[in-house]
Amino acid sequence: MKSAHDLVVAAKSRVTEVPLAQAEQAILDADLLIDVREADEYAAGHLPGAVHMSRGLLEFKLSATPALAARDQKVVLYCKTSGRAALAACALLDMGYLQVASLAGGYDAWVAAGKPVHKPVPPSFD
Repeated sequence: MKSAHDLVVAAKSRVTEVPLAQAEQAILDADLLIDVREADEYAAGHLPGAVHMSRGLLEFKLSATPALAARDQKVVLYCKTSGRAALAACALLDMGYLQVASLAGGYDAWVAAGKPVHKPVPPSFD
């Protein structure tokens, strides 16, 4: 029986992982930056320009959005540390997307490197 770790290791062997040093350029070159974390994680802060598609709904959202149907789009995915993004990248490859990459180290590595993060400002009721 395979563990989650086994599945992530296998996924990472299939996908391109963008090192943090090259992440900003890869994101600029991408047509789509996807945050595959859960909604509460995304709401707490995310990479600027990222759209939210949680790992559990990714394939369904992509399939239901005609604007995202082009399989030659450059897609960069990320999650908290890179496991879910690697699994998501494999799913996109299986769906026929040709230019898919995941961010090595994920959101945590991005934040640790002092890179910009979008954090929604809660409404003020003063």
